[in-house]
Amino acid sequence: MCTQELKIGTIPAVLYGKPAPNIWLFVHGQGGNKTEAAAFAALAAPTGWQVLGIDLPEHGDRTGETDFTPWQVVPELRCALAELRGRWDRVGLFGSSLGAWFGLLAYPDAPLAGALFLSPVVDMEALIRKMMGWAGVSEERLAREGRIPTTFGQPLSWEYLRYVRTHPVRRWRTPTAILYGARDHLTDRETVEAFAARNGCRLTVEEAGEHWFHTPEQLAVVDRWQRACLADLE
Repeated sequence: MCTQELKIGTIPAVLYGKPAPNIWLFVHGQGGNKTEAAAFAALAAPTGWQVLGIDLPEHGDRTGETDFTPWQVVPELRCALAELRGRWDRVGLFGSSLGAWFGLLAYPDAPLAGALFLSPVVDMEALIRKMMGWAGVSEERLAREGRIPTTFGQPLSWEYLRYVRTHPVRRWRTPTAILYGARDHLTDRETVEAFAARNGCRLTVEEAGEHWFHTPEQLAVVDRWQRACLADLE
């Protein structure tokens, strides 16, 4: 498959597939990078779509940066979409985990051809509250101290929580398919079901799936789901 390293503005990116009029913007989650798009691109390219994987701050070729926050990422995603719309006829969004939440914030009214969300974070405030429970941290303490490290590696931030509350995901108008693992420890099933119902999304639940689909059996589920979604867009 054809690949090309490039930059979208200042964002390191990799473009997969031969020239086509349609493109997927692949937004990875925490710990990922632009090359995660390769497996999806191998399925999308034969259907007439290119795929662009990008590195978010602190990831991939941007590991020296220190601002993996929505107030940094969301403006970047909006600029990226503006550039893609100037070069391709149709743009779709693939969001993985936290990448899906960034997409929800960045593109509530964008004219996207469609969206695919894998293990999406759809309610960040609920997730932060869950992490506060894991760490035994009260809201009062977080407001007082501002930033608190945790044993599970993800620090709690009062600034982040305040941003989430002032930037709720109020609407999502893009036709969207979601693959969710019933054993997802970050997003409760009731939360993703309510989001899907409220926004008319097609939800697929894999009972044996986790937040991170990684076993051969789980990856086979992801593969089948992606193929079916791509076929619907042909």
